[in-house]
Amino acid sequence: MTTTTAPSAPTGVAGEMSFLDRFLPVWIIAAMVLGLALGRLVPGLNQALESMSVAGISVPIAIGLLVMMYPVLAKVRYDEARRITADRRLMVLSLVLNWIVGPALMFALAWLLLADLPEYRTGLIVVGLARCIAMVFIWNDLACGDREAAAVLVAINSVFQVLAFGALGWFYLQVLPAWLGLPVTSAEFSVGAIVLSVLVFLGMPLLAGFLTRTFGERAKGRDWYENRFLPRIGPFAMYGLLFTIVLLFALQGEAITSSPWDVARIALPLLGYFVGMFLLSLFAARAVGLNYAKSTTVAFTASGNNFELAIAVAIGTFGVTSGQALAGVVGPLIEVPVLVGLVYVSLWLGRRLFPGDPTVPARPEQKVSA
Repeated sequence: MTTTTAPSAPTGVAGEMSFLDRFLPVWIIAAMVLGLALGRLVPGLNQALESMSVAGISVPIAIGLLVMMYPVLAKVRYDEARRITADRRLMVLSLVLNWIVGPALMFALAWLLLADLPEYRTGLIVVGLARCIAMVFIWNDLACGDREAAAVLVAINSVFQVLAFGALGWFYLQVLPAWLGLPVTSAEFSVGAIVLSVLVFLGMPLLAGFLTRTFGERAKGRDWYENRFLPRIGPFAMYGLLFTIVLLFALQGEAITSSPWDVARIALPLLGYFVGMFLLSLFAARAVGLNYAKSTTVAFTASGNNFELAIAVAIGTFGVTSGQALAGVVGPLIEVPVLVGLVYVSLWLGRRLFPGDPTVPARPEQKVSA
């Protein structure tokens, strides 16, 4: 009897992903480069894209995000929401990480590394206040996190965002700096803009996903819905993500490429923030007894940010050419590739931090034939 190993069988964390997902870093880098090139080489493109806005929201970017989020939210089993909300450890930990630890960490990093650049520093503090409600679904799905937990936590973050964003902005830009003897920044945040951002970037795809699952299962059953319908719409999440990235970088290509040193200065605290928040959140979730899937969801929902809202607030408050707006734009430039990398980190750490946990993705076995 002979035993052979199929050479084509993928191993490691990459083997757990589809071809499209496995090479996602390549597609994202290509989308960034394409967007930057279009922004620099096509005259008037950024002005044309900016003109397609309604109430301060870019229609093309909104379409891209809706296409990106709909397939992921259609996968959520909404009838399990009660299971998530009953887990007090999950709920309390997520709220503490998102609304106390996250903004405080970004404030500290911004002042530590950008003390001499007040506009960029303020822009980063605004980014830290805008908790993630969009792309987190993609990263969580790739890392095999708990979809239902992600939907519930993001919905709660959205409510807190509407209620707390303005108050936290006042605290971190005026009250806390004054207590510490630091310069203060005056800023007014539009509650209407925050509400609109939440409704467009979360409310619409969430409603579409909920209605699709409800009526799809009612008409054809859960087996057809999850094994026939979802695989057909699944790739559109990645198409929407890449389309959005191209648009974002086309809009700001000139600003990014004309100020490379400023971009590097802004990128350093962002890098520290994303990696630091992810690891802190993952280990904290494990420490309170959450499984791999929920811990991963807590880590991604705490480390990601709502850059759409941060950019909109920065532009509306400080102006489209302001340093605050540039800091907001650099956010996704760093967040997207870093959080893609953290998907691989999460899958790699899962087997080491959560031994025997059934929610840890199984390592793909190599094929054996006799």
